[in-house]
Amino acid sequence: MDEIKVLISEEELDKRIRELGAQISKDFSGKKLHLISVLKGGVFFTCELAKRITVPVTIDFMSVSSYGNAKDSSGIVKIVKDLDESIMGKNVMVIEDIIDSGRTLSYLMDLLKTREPYSLTLCTLLDKPSRRTHNVHVDYTGFEVPDEFIVGYGLDYAQKYRNLPYIGVIES
Repeated sequence: MDEIKVLISEEELDKRIRELGAQISKDFSGKKLHLISVLKGGVFFTCELAKRITVPVTIDFMSVSSYGNAKDSSGIVKIVKDLDESIMGKNVMVIEDIIDSGRTLSYLMDLLKTREPYSLTLCTLLDKPSRRTHNVHVDYTGFEVPDEFIVGYGLDYAQKYRNLPYIGVIES
């Protein structure tokens, strides 16, 4: 059993997600917004954020992987599940749980741009800029986090700990 230290509490997460929802609602006032949740970890954040956005939203899902069951990225980005509908002409926001090296998001954002959305923005719950190896423009960030292996609130280690209601660091 791993020991997990709380990094960001459930209350802190809720407060920041409310703030992000308010800012996104203001920025997209009078427009529709199409959210793309990056599975699996992003679904927890996407659902909570969507409830706090006041403009009309639609949601689709993609599964993109470069980790497998390891703590370190394999370096190979693989689309496991693609979108169900076209994003052409839509205001699209990609929702991610965490941006680490930026490799996966750089690949994904470049791919989505080729599908001709009206606009394309990126929102992440957590950002680890100290690990960035690929340039990724992040429009909305929940929290900047240290270079530690983080779990909870959708983030996993070998599919464990996604259901923690807080963000934690494995200390084992």
